[in-house]
Amino acid sequence: MVSQGLAKDTEKLIRQLSLISYLMAERRPVTATEIRRDVEGYSDMTEDAFARRFYADRAELDALGIHLSVDKPADGFSEQENYSLAPEAFHLPPIAFTDAERAALQAALTLLDGEFAYAEPLRLALQQITWGRPSPLGSDSRQTIGLGITASAGGGETSARLAKIDTAIYRRKRIEFEYHTMGRDATEQRKVDPYHLLFEGGQFYLVGYSHERKAVREFRLSRIRGKVAYATKAEHDFQRPEDFDPRVYANRIPWQLGDPVGNAEIEIPENLEWYIERQYGDYGTLSNGVYRTDYSIPRLLVSWALEFGLRIVGPAELVEDARGRVDKLIEDHRGEAPAVVPTRAPAVPVPVESNGRSRGGDAAIRPERFARLVTLATVLIAAGKAGETLLVNDVCEQLQLSPTELREDIAVLNVVNFGGGAYVIYAEVKPTGEIEVDPEPYSDTFDRPARLLPIEAKALVAAIDLIGLAQADLRSAREKVVDALGFDPVEEGLHIVSPKVDDDIMHRAEIAIQEHRLLELEYWTQSQDRYSERVVEPYGRINSREGWYIAAWDRSRERLIHFRLDRIKRARVLDETFVPSADLDVAADIGGWPRTGRIGGSRSARVLVGAEQARWAREQRPVLTEVEGGAVVVEITFKGLDFLVREVLKEAGDAVVLEPADAREAVLEAAEKLVARTT
Repeated sequence: MVSQGLAKDTEKLIRQLSLISYLMAERRPVTATEIRRDVEGYSDMTEDAFARRFYADRAELDALGIHLSVDKPADGFSEQENYSLAPEAFHLPPIAFTDAERAALQAALTLLDGEFAYAEPLRLALQQITWGRPSPLGSDSRQTIGLGITASAGGGETSARLAKIDTAIYRRKRIEFEYHTMGRDATEQRKVDPYHLLFEGGQFYLVGYSHERKAVREFRLSRIRGKVAYATKAEHDFQRPEDFDPRVYANRIPWQLGDPVGNAEIEIPENLEWYIERQYGDYGTLSNGVYRTDYSIPRLLVSWALEFGLRIVGPAELVEDARGRVDKLIEDHRGEAPAVVPTRAPAVPVPVESNGRSRGGDAAIRPERFARLVTLATVLIAAGKAGETLLVNDVCEQLQLSPTELREDIAVLNVVNFGGGAYVIYAEVKPTGEIEVDPEPYSDTFDRPARLLPIEAKALVAAIDLIGLAQADLRSAREKVVDALGFDPVEEGLHIVSPKVDDDIMHRAEIAIQEHRLLELEYWTQSQDRYSERVVEPYGRINSREGWYIAAWDRSRERLIHFRLDRIKRARVLDETFVPSADLDVAADIGGWPRTGRIGGSRSARVLVGAEQARWAREQRPVLTEVEGGAVVVEITFKGLDFLVREVLKEAGDAVVLEPADAREAVLEAAEKLVARTT
C-alpha cells in the first residue's frame, strides 16, 4: 500500500501509473468499484474522496494525451460506468528511423540542451522514439550547424508560465494574468482563451482570444506579470474556432500589425529588386521599380525604408512623415551632442510573481516527471527481461537525472501495480552503484515505449523546426514523427517561426557542406551596397539574432567569413572538392556575436532614445542611464560605423548618438544623403 508519508504528487503519480497498468492488464472494461478496490492508492479513500480523485486523475491523464474510454450506461449511474485503455492508445507505434535520422535527432538535442524551453521533454521524447539505442554518430563528429539564438523560456518564471499555458491550450482552459501593454505603457488584467504558442525572434508569444478586446490578440510571455492562473474550475472552458489558422500569425511584418491605414509606394533601386522580392514579396507587390505595401503603423514602415536607404514616394502624408524624421536626425546630429539629465526617480520594482488569483488544491503532475517515470520503467523492464544489470551512472546520464532523483523514481515505480497487489516491477539500487531488476514476469504495460505525451511531441517537432531548416535528415525524421503521432503538433501547440531564407540556396549550401565541395557565391554587402563574386570552402551554418549565416573559408581573403544567407543573391555548387581543415570549428563562437551581437574588437556607442520609444529600448538593449522626462541612454556595440548608422536610422528620428563623435558625424552624413535622394 502507498505510504501515508509520501508527498501528494508522489501519491498521485503512483495512482495514475497504477491505473494505466491495471486497465491495460485487465484487457476488458472495468467498473469504478473494481478500480477503487484493486488500484494502488484508491482503496483507503472514502467513496466521495475516491470520486473526486478518480475524476481528477482521469482529467490529468487526458491532458497528458492518455485518453480512457468510458462506456456510460443508459441509466446514467456513474458507479456502473465502464473504463478501458486500449494498448494502441498508450503505446507508440514503431518509427523506422534511419541511422542518419537518429544521429540528426541526437545532434538536435546536443545543440538545444539547456537552450530550449522544452529541453527536458525533448530528451525524453528522443529516448522513447529511439528506444534506448545509442546515437550512431560514427567517427565524424564535426558539427556543421551552430545555434546562436537561445530558445530558452527566459528564466524560471517565464518557463513556468509557458508550461501552464501549454497545458491550458491542450485542455481548452481559459486563463487570466496581468499583462504590460507596451503601446499604452500600462499593466492590466487579461482573461484569454489560449489557442496557440509562437516562438519568433527569440521570444515566445501566446495567440488567444482576449475577452477584454473581444478579438484574437498576441501576448509576449516576457510581458506577463505574475503567475498565469486558470479562470474557472471547469474541465473545459472553450472550443478553438475551426477556422483558426496559426500560420496567419507567423512571419507577419511589423508595419502591418493592426488595421491598414494606407498603401505605401517605395522606390526600389534596380540592384535591390531581387532582395525586396525575395524577402518582402509576401507583404506587398513590386513592379516597375516601385514596391507597394499596405501599412498599419507608419513609423515602422518609415523605419524599414530608412534602414535600407529607400525613398518613399507616396502617399503624401507618409512622405511628409519620413522627411520630418530625417530632418530631425540631421538637426539632432549637428554640432554638440545634447546634454542629458539623469532622473532621480527610484528604480522600477521587480514585479511580484503573484496576481492574487491563485486557486488552491493539488497541483497537477509535471508532464516531464510523468514521462520520465514511464521511460525509466521501460528501461528497467527491458534490462530485467534480458537479465542485465544496469549502472546508476549510465541511467543517470541517459535520462539526465541525479542519483538521488533516480532512487526516488525507482522507489515510486516499485509500488506501481496492475491490480490485486501484483506489482509491475521491483528494482534495487546496490551500494556498488548497480541496479538489479527482479527478473519475474511483468505487466506488459511499460515493456515498450509509450506514446509521446503532447508536450513531448511538441518539443520534438519544435526542435526539428528550429534547426531542421538546415538539415535534410531532420526534415525526413519530422515526417515520420508526424505520421506516427497522427497529427502535426504545429497545428495545435508551438509554432517555430524561422527567419525567411531562400530554400534553394540553403539546399545548395547543405550539399556543398556535406560533400566538401567549393561553393561559388554572388554576395551583396549591405554596408557598402556592392556585389562581389566569391569562391569559398563551406564548413557549416550558424544562426544568430539577425538570421542564418554560412560559415566558409574565403580563399581570396584567406580567412573564415560568415556570409548572411539572405544576402546571397546566387549560389552554385562546383565540382571541385576541398579537404576540410581540422582547425576550423564553425560552432566555436555561437555564444558570442550570434547571440550577443558583440563582435571581437567592437566599440560602444551611447545613444539617447526618446520617451515615446524608451520602453521598447529597455527590452532590446542595455540601459546606461534613465533620463528625466522618460528618455533613456542605451548602449549599442558596433564593429563598423555602417552598422551603427543603420541601427540609428531604424529608430526613425527617435534616437540620437551622444558619443563617439565620429559616429555622430556618420549618422549626419547618412541622413543628409537621404534628403538628397528625395529632392
